[in-house]
Amino acid sequence: MSDKFMPHTESEIREMLNKIGVASIDELYGDVPEEVIYREEYDIPSAMSEIELRRHINDLGSKNKTLTIFAGGGAYDHYAPSTVAHLLSRSEFYTAYTPYQPEISQGTLQYIFEYQSMISELTGMEATNASMYDGATAAAEAMFMMVASAKKKNRILISSTVSDRVIRVVETYAKFHGVNLTLIPEKEGITDLEEISTELSKGDVAGVIVPTPNKYGIIEDFTGLADTIHSSKGALAIFADPSTLAVLRTPSEWGADIACGDGQSLGMPLAFGGPYLGYISCSKSMLRKMPGRVVGATTDADGKRAYVLTLQAREQHIRREKATSNICSNQSLMALYATIYMSLLGKEGLKEVNVLSCDGAHYLYHRLIESGKFSPAFDKPFLKEFVVKTELDMEKINSKLLENGIMGGILLGNGMVEFAVTEKRTKEEIDRLVNLIVEG
Repeated sequence: MSDKFMPHTESEIREMLNKIGVASIDELYGDVPEEVIYREEYDIPSAMSEIELRRHINDLGSKNKTLTIFAGGGAYDHYAPSTVAHLLSRSEFYTAYTPYQPEISQGTLQYIFEYQSMISELTGMEATNASMYDGATAAAEAMFMMVASAKKKNRILISSTVSDRVIRVVETYAKFHGVNLTLIPEKEGITDLEEISTELSKGDVAGVIVPTPNKYGIIEDFTGLADTIHSSKGALAIFADPSTLAVLRTPSEWGADIACGDGQSLGMPLAFGGPYLGYISCSKSMLRKMPGRVVGATTDADGKRAYVLTLQAREQHIRREKATSNICSNQSLMALYATIYMSLLGKEGLKEVNVLSCDGAHYLYHRLIESGKFSPAFDKPFLKEFVVKTELDMEKINSKLLENGIMGGILLGNGMVEFAVTEKRTKEEIDRLVNLIVEG
């Protein structure tokens, strides 16, 4: 049978109307004001054959322009094996939702468990929840966790080198939950750690949020920061790009209590801004403050491996006003995306992604500097993203690049431009970008 959904028959419709005591379907809308009812003919195109419809859809698709992307800013053009999309499109995954009934949700629970395990290994943290909506909301939830753990302290410090978009979301959450948020200034492109120490000395800071890499692509050095914060009875949250953690020092190694961020870099397509994936990992001491759910592995009555919802804070369901956050669902499909991606690439594959991205980014950086049209904005280490300064009219140049099928760098103002290079970019593409820029 080709029909996935069968319409109701006339007799079934009549039976339902009789049951509720209504003479017709139109009578169901009797309360709708006449002035809002549309009486004209609908502008619906005539029916098409399959071949006509395919041609029409292809014509619409051809209006989209596929670009060679050199922009980053928190969303990166990484490659994902075709297997990911193929497996993700299976109906049992597409229709899977939050596993409210563990006994019949073993498949969903298993891949969430695997997702948690992989993210925990990347971050070095002891526990990971069943995913969040995006990186910005994950950062906001990390803020709530630190406030809840500090009890009487209600102030959070966040570095201005965290993505501006993330900061705006955190500010919104803080405003409507009564959290005092203090923005720590940057100094030469990195967090001003001395300013953090000054603020901590006031004794009212519950926690600190810093990034790795930061919004300029710089890899910041947080040596001693966790000890300083912990000595003031505060907590440290690191907003980290999970893909880069395959080669960079992990939040756990920096002494963080919480790791959070956006999983988009784990092969997810840019897709006009989403859907993406947020993650939160934490130390065991923070586990009961973490929102959402934690899936665990156990054995059933027959001794076979089984998966369960290990932890759900009762406040989520009963005492909602006391909950850290009332997260009842998660980006399950995108968590599966990340799980398949990470399992296919493995440790060595993720390292290779970063090595290729790093090599390409540094090649582009040196070519731009050597052109004489650009100068370094910061003398700091970077991985796949960097900022340079120029006196060129980059708005005009970016328009030219767009005409040539290239998305150029992000304009940050004051002559600063941010470029990102992933493993998808070839030497030929980088050379073409530079040549088009230098030509003006």
